[in-house]
Amino acid sequence: MATPPAYRILTPRLCLRCWEPADAPRLVESITASLEHLRPSMLWAADEPQSVDDKAQLLRRFRGLFDLGQDFIYGVFDRDERTVIGGSGLHPRVFEGGREIGYWIDARQTRRGYATEVTAALTKVGFEVDKLLRVEVHVDSRNLASAGVPPKLGFQHEATLPGRVKTPAGLGDRMIFGLHAADYPSSPAGALEVEAFDARGERLL
Repeated sequence: MATPPAYRILTPRLCLRCWEPADAPRLVESITASLEHLRPSMLWAADEPQSVDDKAQLLRRFRGLFDLGQDFIYGVFDRDERTVIGGSGLHPRVFEGGREIGYWIDARQTRRGYATEVTAALTKVGFEVDKLLRVEVHVDSRNLASAGVPPKLGFQHEATLPGRVKTPAGLGDRMIFGLHAADYPSSPAGALEVEAFDARGERLL
């Protein structure tokens, strides 16, 4: 079981927080409007669109995993939390002491730097709050926009593994980007202004 990270994270433009079942209608609307954008690279998008009731059940599961310290899946909203910008995660599926960041952005919100802002925020929380040893980002090599995010933040491209990504478009190559704790302080990720809070609203960062 991993230590739960921040439940709520604020950046200059965004709010990242644990999903709630009440978010289901807005999430369904965002995904439905973005299906053409998401399906080529997101395997889960093949099962969309889901009903609001089904999505609410899924968000209950996400919240349970978060509370149990098993996985940390965030909704990404604008600062007033009226608009779903996308989704992200700080996933403890690489190795002990490390986590993997994933992200998707609503098709109507792309080309605004949100994926970079989200990744920087979770990187900062990972190293400064959770004291991780390493953070990774895994990207389908065909998704050029996503592959451009980690290098902006100081992540190093360490490997490309052929045929390791399964998407509706078929098997693709997995690009692995990594950032170690020793290299984080001098990385661009550390420069982002971030506030982070625990489940009780106590400030962590």
